[in-house]
Amino acid sequence: MKGGAPLLGALPGQVGPFGPYRAGMHDAGDVEIEVLVVPDCPNRHLAAERLRQALGKAGLHTTGFTTRVIADQADAKRTGFTGSPTILIDGHDPFAEPGAAPALSCRLYRTPDGPAGAPGLDQLRQVLRAAADTGTGL
Repeated sequence: MKGGAPLLGALPGQVGPFGPYRAGMHDAGDVEIEVLVVPDCPNRHLAAERLRQALGKAGLHTTGFTTRVIADQADAKRTGFTGSPTILIDGHDPFAEPGAAPALSCRLYRTPDGPAGAPGLDQLRQVLRAAADTGTGL
């Protein structure tokens, strides 16, 4: 590196003479995913399986997700949880229904095949790819 120009091929988080490369920036493809569920959610496994498949189809093979149980109305209100399962991508619910109130209940998604307990595989792939491509979430 000469004259302060970054090294080609430097990895995010790698430290150079002026600090970490791309400090404070979101890397394309770096998507944070969380699945919110009520205890004993009947669609938890369906949502997780579709999410795993969609991540693969979107080319995000190394991206994982966490699952968090929402156990009371206060937690539902605090997180904006409108039913189980809710999938958050970079903190946003891409399938949010306008005006839906926080609730500890099951959630139905509008899919091309009709109402379902989880978003469709292609619906998930599209929102994941969009989040990864923009590098800024949704």
